Amino acid sequence: MQRERVVITGLGTVNALGKNTGDFARGLRDGICGIGPLTLFDTSLYRTHTGAEIKGLDPRRIVPPPFSRKRLSRADVMAIAAAVEALQDAGLFPFPESLTEDTGIILGVGSGGKLEAESVYRDYLESGSRRARFYRLANLCPATSADQITTALKIMGPKTTFMTACSSGATAVGFARDLIVQGDASIMIAGGVEPLSRTTYATFNALQAVDPEYCKPFDRKRQGLSLGEAAAFLILESLAHALKRNAHIYGEVLGYGVTCDAHHMTAPDPEGSGAVRSIRAALQDADLSPATVDYICAHGTATPANDAMEAKAIREVFEKDSTRIPVSSIKSMTGHTLGASGALAAVASLIAIRDGFIPPTIHHEAPDPGCDLDFVSTGARWAALNVVLANAFAFGGNNTSLLLGRYTAKGLPHE
Repeated sequence: MQRERVVITGLGTVNALGKNTGDFARGLRDGICGIGPLTLFDTSLYRTHTGAEIKGLDPRRIVPPPFSRKRLSRADVMAIAAAVEALQDAGLFPFPESLTEDTGIILGVGSGGKLEAESVYRDYLESGSRRARFYRLANLCPATSADQITTALKIMGPKTTFMTACSSGATAVGFARDLIVQGDASIMIAGGVEPLSRTTYATFNALQAVDPEYCKPFDRKRQGLSLGEAAAFLILESLAHALKRNAHIYGEVLGYGVTCDAHHMTAPDPEGSGAVRSIRAALQDADLSPATVDYICAHGTATPANDAMEAKAIREVFEKDSTRIPVSSIKSMTGHTLGASGALAAVASLIAIRDGFIPPTIHHEAPDPGCDLDFVSTGARWAALNVVLANAFAFGGNNTSLLLGRYTAKGLPHE
């Protein structure tokens, strides 16, 4: 029996390249660097002072009715803005009351409203007061952004929040696909959100994993990642439901794989075994051969260990095709958006399929002999893309690989 096909009918994002998918697409195509001096909080105590910050994030401009603007965290504002854009793009906003029970949401996060919680603890410590207002701490719960969306839109289908570090957003997309295939929903809002925070910034600085200037994925002189922030959402629908309402279709979720390294809390398995199994699981799920992949949207954090591991995994899975398939890392422009990064890579991959270009890996100037792949680095490369692999590898050895494809009425040929 053929599995229910699941397609993408809407995209939405806010990130350092822009507050909508149009600006994001232009930034990817033009190779714009969103990394610069941080202004969101004081970085004077840290070793580094840069990041990919969303400037001018004003709830009054990007949070529409029926959402309340009271007591929203930065994560909530970002998630609402991206989810509303995706729903508008799909022709589902204002949200139809008839679909509330047949629609769900899966959100991937890293830290939730940690930025606001930091202020609560700081005020508590400085004032010496033994009383703290609970509503100010409620934002610390990573699930509040999904709660804000479902409550305002009266969405009553499946709701889940994943916290698998940097693979969270990609995992959300994969599991949302599963819920539709299983018949638990006809529409799923899936994505991720990650705001910058002092705690996250301090943690990665303590690990000495941050480049003092800007990240250089797969470059021989790479020194670490650049932290960023983003929200990214995709509207997933069963093909039958999308066709019934004559929705525009961006592409299809062909398959995905989820594995665990079982190796280390913060370091990837240097052999890349978990990444290899994740990519192969995605290909098997899609019933496609490695040769069908046209572009790899790499995890590409610019840490020495991650990039070497991912390059090794790509060589092992794709063998002779590994030098033919173009590879790039959008984190060179957006920074590493942690819990949102997998969903943001999925949005970027679908834009690449739609617009026919491969985003560049900017700042890639000194090739690394250990990362001997076809990196797109001198500007966007125009290409007709049918199948894109988007990787998301995380702390704790959490790995997710998504296979996204161009939509055709008959589907892509299986091999």
